[in-house]
Amino acid sequence: MAVENVLAVILAGGRGERLSVLAQERSKPAMPFAGKYRIIDFTLSNCVNSGMYNVAVLTQYQPLSLSEHIGVGAAWGFATPDRTVRLFQPYLTRDEKRDWYKGTADAVYQNLHYIEQQSQEMVLILSGDHVYKMDYSWMLQFHEERQADVTLAYTRLPEEDLQHFGTVIIDEERRVIGFEEKVRKPKSSLVSMGIYLFRKEFLKQCLEEDTASENSSHDFGRDILPKMVGKNRIFGYDFQGYWRDVGTVQAYWQANMDMIDMSPGGYLSDPGWPIHTSDVDGPPATISGVANVGNSMISNGCIIEGNVEHSILSPGVIVAEGAVVRNSIIMSETSVGSHSIIDYSILDKEVVVEAGCHLGFGDDLRANRWEPSVLNTGITIVGKRARIPPGTRIGRNCIICADVQEDCFRRDEVKSGGIVRLKRNRGS
Repeated sequence: MAVENVLAVILAGGRGERLSVLAQERSKPAMPFAGKYRIIDFTLSNCVNSGMYNVAVLTQYQPLSLSEHIGVGAAWGFATPDRTVRLFQPYLTRDEKRDWYKGTADAVYQNLHYIEQQSQEMVLILSGDHVYKMDYSWMLQFHEERQADVTLAYTRLPEEDLQHFGTVIIDEERRVIGFEEKVRKPKSSLVSMGIYLFRKEFLKQCLEEDTASENSSHDFGRDILPKMVGKNRIFGYDFQGYWRDVGTVQAYWQANMDMIDMSPGGYLSDPGWPIHTSDVDGPPATISGVANVGNSMISNGCIIEGNVEHSILSPGVIVAEGAVVRNSIIMSETSVGSHSIIDYSILDKEVVVEAGCHLGFGDDLRANRWEPSVLNTGITIVGKRARIPPGTRIGRNCIICADVQEDCFRRDEVKSGGIVRLKRNRGS
């Protein structure tokens, strides 16, 4: 069966609660990544590189940024009569009981009418918030060889990461014989990647049965697929390349750093499997004679007069003379003032760090008091359009909320684990 016979459905409505203020105004798939990209660029590029040109993107939480980024899909080659990318959001009708998507399966079910209208006989369910490169045509070939009812993709992760994912148990024929959902000591190191290939009619049957179940959470991984074990032909496709779920602050930071460590000539530079994105206009980056840049990714429009070490700078970032940026992610149009230090931090778009500041200060690694499960590895994050007053020192695991201005800071030091909110009477 040809890849042209596959409809790709990308689940792109993730709220990103574990990304804190970084996902306050955008969904996870819309998160900037590796300088000039968005996370969803990887899944979209995988589709077109695999030869799949009919794509549905299911959005929900804060869809504007994602919709503006994808547009008509011209950057990925969709803007032709025989290639289509469509974005869908939840909606209400007069005669149907519809609501926000209750789970991954419910999101697909609520758009089943569109899926049924398409000529493709196969449906590939994808997640829009993972970083990886995969040729889906090989998974399709595996699916056909096994005569599977459904095929899921899995990969291997280190033991310490397994408790955060659903894992699968595979027999010698790669048939799935068990599921475990985020258990502390799973029996398998094989992690489900959230990629599922169905025959369309079988998918419809599964979704209708799941919708009729009052006890279901309407999720593929928790409900639909586990019920198939021992009943249907469900197989696992072994993916052995790089794959990262960037759903936490630490995972997001690490995946960005991985892009540096695999370049130059690495992950993002493969002409045989390009990662497409919407172009961002701007002049070339400018690095002055007094600057020092090492082991970093610098996007167009950046002006560097200070020191940048093992960091990623999105378009239009300014690093003034004497400033130091290290082990950090700086998003578009952010400026770092002279003699400021940014260490092990993530700064969102249009942030202004005035002169003489130090973000990521000290060795105190206490977890954030308000979001301890989100910030506990030492990373400090700053929300969109925040303005840090001159000479401010901000410790580890801190949150500086979006839009805070200089008068939101009560003092010139924010201790580790602290937070600065928009309202002055709620500052750290």
